[in-house]
Amino acid sequence: MKLALKEATIAVLLPCYNEEQTIGKVVDDFRKALPTATIYVYDNNSTDKTASIAQSKGAVVRPEPRQGKGNVIRAMFEDIDADVYVMADGDDTYPAENAPAMVDKILEGYDMVIGDRLSSTYFQENKRPFHNVGNRLVRSAINGIFGAQVKDIMTGYRAFSFTYVKCYPILSHGFEVETEMTIHSLDRNLRLYEMPVQYRDRPKGSHSKLNTVGDGIRVLSTIFRMIREYKPLPFFGGCGLLIDLVGFGFLLSVMFEFWRTGSVPRIPTLIGSVLLILVGLLSIITGIVLDVLAKNDRRAYIHTSNLFAYLHRRQREHEANRSEQ
Repeated sequence: MKLALKEATIAVLLPCYNEEQTIGKVVDDFRKALPTATIYVYDNNSTDKTASIAQSKGAVVRPEPRQGKGNVIRAMFEDIDADVYVMADGDDTYPAENAPAMVDKILEGYDMVIGDRLSSTYFQENKRPFHNVGNRLVRSAINGIFGAQVKDIMTGYRAFSFTYVKCYPILSHGFEVETEMTIHSLDRNLRLYEMPVQYRDRPKGSHSKLNTVGDGIRVLSTIFRMIREYKPLPFFGGCGLLIDLVGFGFLLSVMFEFWRTGSVPRIPTLIGSVLLILVGLLSIITGIVLDVLAKNDRRAYIHTSNLFAYLHRRQREHEANRSEQ
């Protein structure tokens, strides 16, 4: 049952931390773009007037004491029920005008719509060169590993279906959550749609909460962790193969000396090479076992998402029948 835009319940999610300069305009823009949507502002321990300004603009304001964007999004996904979710930042860097088109794509059946900044104005507007390098690095790494062609891995402007929101397990605490979302979606083979959006840098006087080095390290560690979890066979198998090659290299040197002299003078090298080969084989076996578990986890995710989709359809049908009576 495909819903029309005017029939769907829409939630606009705005995680905020000290955004008093821009949050009022952001709420007004999304109110104009999506008049029927409920706008939620989750205040993440702001020390300025972010919460009061958002409330005065008619947004539903809720506090989230656990610091970090990942924690805020996790709370939003747990608390809010809607047919379509639109997530953006409260810093006025994303245009609300794209939101209706993103909602339409979710209603067409996509699981997640990605607001692609990098294909439009991001590299011209963003004044932080290390962020540009980081975006390119992360994009190349993830697309190479998962065989994908996602253009913007780390964008904060996205739309989600009900099923995606309720089945997605958020583990990240901070800004690395967007990277985690993309990797999760690629691993689960979800229906993704990328929509180019115009990016604008923060207005003068508004300061980014990103730490180039600290958040960059967190993003890279998230990629490393999720590759280990989602691609265990290539990860552990590759490590095991490398260790085995080193072990065989040492073993061949000992065997060559044995063939030449008839003795084995380097006993420690022989023992070390055999141990390296065993460690490599154990790593490969570990990768095989974890790969089976990862596939079972994908099956469980598909079963759960299908169940949520079914229950959501039944709920919508029940509401439609009640409204007709």
